[in-house]
Amino acid sequence: MARRRTRNEANIWPGFVDGLSTLLLSLMFLLSIFVVAQFFLGEELSQKDDELARLTARINSLADQLGLAQSEKDALQARILALETTIEKKDVELAAAIAAAAAAGDAVAATAEELEAEKALTEEQKSEIATLNAQLAALRKQLASLQEALEAAEAKDIEQQAQIENLSSRLNAALARKVQELAEVRSRFFEALREALGDRTDISVQGDRFVFESDILFGSCSDTISALGQSELNKLAAVLLEIRKDIPADVNWVLRVDGHADATPLGPSCRARFEDNLQLSSERAMSVVRYLAAQGVPKKRLVAAGFGDNHPLVAGYSATALAKNRRIEFKLTER
Repeated sequence: MARRRTRNEANIWPGFVDGLSTLLLSLMFLLSIFVVAQFFLGEELSQKDDELARLTARINSLADQLGLAQSEKDALQARILALETTIEKKDVELAAAIAAAAAAGDAVAATAEELEAEKALTEEQKSEIATLNAQLAALRKQLASLQEALEAAEAKDIEQQAQIENLSSRLNAALARKVQELAEVRSRFFEALREALGDRTDISVQGDRFVFESDILFGSCSDTISALGQSELNKLAAVLLEIRKDIPADVNWVLRVDGHADATPLGPSCRARFEDNLQLSSERAMSVVRYLAAQGVPKKRLVAAGFGDNHPLVAGYSATALAKNRRIEFKLTER
């Protein structure tokens, strides 16, 4: 009987080895496809970053040109105003001279006397009137020239404004694509993290956050991460380090770690270390940030915050509600 069982076990073992080999080859093939896909995705994101940089530089250049055109426009308008004032003054002077000449002519009753009065006008008065007429004509010509320059500046201003609006629309579209890319990366991050952590009931997704119940990571009234907590955080750090390659380089992202506590007041022994639940939750969040940084996650990409018992996830004071409110939340977002 023993010899028969030994013989059956020997027959099963090669089949098990063949199955395991096939599984390993399949996993290697899937990993190869994933690496190639990551490479092409990185190339596409690099091209989009270059296009965005060119559009930004073009907008800055047009903005500078628009500023210069506006300054020229303001200077031309000021000069036109000054010339219009000068023309009004010259018109008054000319009218006064003509009125003086008319008054002199009215004083002469007869035709001969009018002729004599006209001849009586001094050469200086005639010269002054001619000078005023010439100045007035020159000012009107200069005003027309300035008006043409102003119209040209306004047309250029309208053209540049249209270009800026077009580039702004393209820039907004590019930024929207970047936001969409970050959302897609966040979705992949959550999916990969969910697969790495397994089907744990004490870890869940709440909206745009991944939620760990604090009992996984910490003991009662403690901010020291447990061995089980370190194991789970190692999985999270590995997924984050892998997925960060897919985040666009110009997106200033951070992983925000939020500590929450339940509404149960701290006991005497716990108050010897922590002032209240707010301090306890803050210290726990900072412990998680320090641990993730030790696993290679860049410190500039980590933010810690403590909320105490101010934002309960579940209402009530049952053991289940209190356990769910003692939690650490992770959110991948822009700074």
